[in-house]
Amino acid sequence: MTVTNNHEQAVPGVEARAGKFRGPSLIPMLMEIQERLGWLPREELEALSRRQKRPLYEIEGLVSFYPHFRTEPPTGVTVGVCRDLTCWLKGSEGRIAQLRAQHDDADDVEIVEISCPGRCDIAPAATVDDQPARVDDVESIAALLEAKRDGGRALGEVVAYGPRGGWPNDPYPPGEQRYGALRALLSGKITSQQVIDNLQASGLRGMGGAGFPTGKKWDLVRAAEPADGSGVKYAICNADESEPGTFKDRQLLAEQPHLVLEGLLMGMVVTGAEEGWVFVRHEYGPEEAVLHAEIENLREQGLIGDDVLGTGRRLSLEIFTSPGGYILGEETALIECMEGHRGEPRNKPPFPGVYGLWGRPTLMNSVETFADIPIIVSRGAQWWQDQGVGDSDGLKFFAVSGHVERPGVYCVPMGTTIRDLLDLAGGVAGGATLSSVQPGGASSNFLGPEHLDVPLDFGTLADAGSMLGSGAVVVIAEGTNTLAAATNVLRFFRNESCGKCVPCRVGSTKAHDLLTDTLRAGGELDEDRRARLLELELTMRKTSICGLGQVALGPVVSVMGRQAQQPSAPVDG
Repeated sequence: MTVTNNHEQAVPGVEARAGKFRGPSLIPMLMEIQERLGWLPREELEALSRRQKRPLYEIEGLVSFYPHFRTEPPTGVTVGVCRDLTCWLKGSEGRIAQLRAQHDDADDVEIVEISCPGRCDIAPAATVDDQPARVDDVESIAALLEAKRDGGRALGEVVAYGPRGGWPNDPYPPGEQRYGALRALLSGKITSQQVIDNLQASGLRGMGGAGFPTGKKWDLVRAAEPADGSGVKYAICNADESEPGTFKDRQLLAEQPHLVLEGLLMGMVVTGAEEGWVFVRHEYGPEEAVLHAEIENLREQGLIGDDVLGTGRRLSLEIFTSPGGYILGEETALIECMEGHRGEPRNKPPFPGVYGLWGRPTLMNSVETFADIPIIVSRGAQWWQDQGVGDSDGLKFFAVSGHVERPGVYCVPMGTTIRDLLDLAGGVAGGATLSSVQPGGASSNFLGPEHLDVPLDFGTLADAGSMLGSGAVVVIAEGTNTLAAATNVLRFFRNESCGKCVPCRVGSTKAHDLLTDTLRAGGELDEDRRARLLELELTMRKTSICGLGQVALGPVVSVMGRQAQQPSAPVDG
């Protein structure tokens, strides 16, 4: 798979971040070399530089930025163990030490600490050469190690969480022909304007975290005209969920690839885009294989290609595999990566809907957002609104992990309370008392047991002092050092900062050093340290370029605010 731009010359009137357009993206080329050799030898980089007529320093700048790229040959098998919040709650630090001791004498096994690989449901999670594995399942890791030594390559298993009969957002019963909404749009039974009207009336908002109204975004991209007058537009499905505790999109890719791709294709038809991509994190190898199979299915049905269903319309779909980095979940950093630059967020405006990939209007939505489109178009806005609870509209997928009996993915009516979702997941593990919960992923503020009856929705969680965010609920039992948990979250953001802006790069490091020193000294924050942390949080929130720096210290501040409150109450209290 190679992502290229068909225009070999600079596009008049379109200025890219690093100057005018210079050719195809180098990222897939580097990914191909590493896939073939296991690392990026210098001679290969020099050869790539000559072939593409690109300076070697530019290529080396890309390699040094993205964590997936290796400049040293692997010693054999690399076992990565996650150290982020959910896995930390499940004792990953001890398991890392255990594995290192177990393989201390093995020259062909390297044990490394990694950021969240999106397998929080099997925490503590591991990867074996980027293939998912469960740390607790020693035999599984041993089998993967043996397979690697023998030259084999397993992809790992795709886990299914969907209820019997399918998830409630799927309009197609088992055995029924799929892509009905797309076919209706292509045949003219429904118009692009009707699709937009339906989306706007439904109240659907982006489910990747920002919550921007979906119908409004589609309408804006549809109306946008490229600055060069080419008429070219693009569409991207952002499948790069990388925030600790977040894995719901992974399940939708695995179990509902038809809905994700149908929503993406419908977005392309409505907005006038011919080329679409699914930008997926490299740790999602099993799910990427499912997507490839579904894209081939679409091709066989005539739903993508140069003459879709004989309409003369051209639609193409490709997969762009991420070279790693949480920052790429930010839409402009993702675009920078696809263009072949370092994944640093752009200043906004302009927004991608007007000036996106290669300077053209670009529609970008999350996996869950696209997966909801077919049923809204098929059954109507009113049906969608009726699925919510109270004043909330629609359905919502949540990833539930941490100290919970049944970690996994759950689809519930929007507006379901934290308590009801926790009950659905079996309650706090071992019947323990709840200490706190992060309702919207690592970037969301911690809430206590007094918030158990808060409905899970954008406005209600904001009013409670947190956010819906990435739809990841991390449960923390009484007895856990919540300041240490918040420090763990901050370490993730510090490590994942792209470094472009000083407030995020320096502020996250200073705050983490301060908190680490505090924990080593017994964990009590004096007034001076509290004041310094609050000052850092305000500076980062007000002056960081993108959301990473703006929210990085929020969880820490929320824990600081709870320390003076009364002890946690039982979940059923």
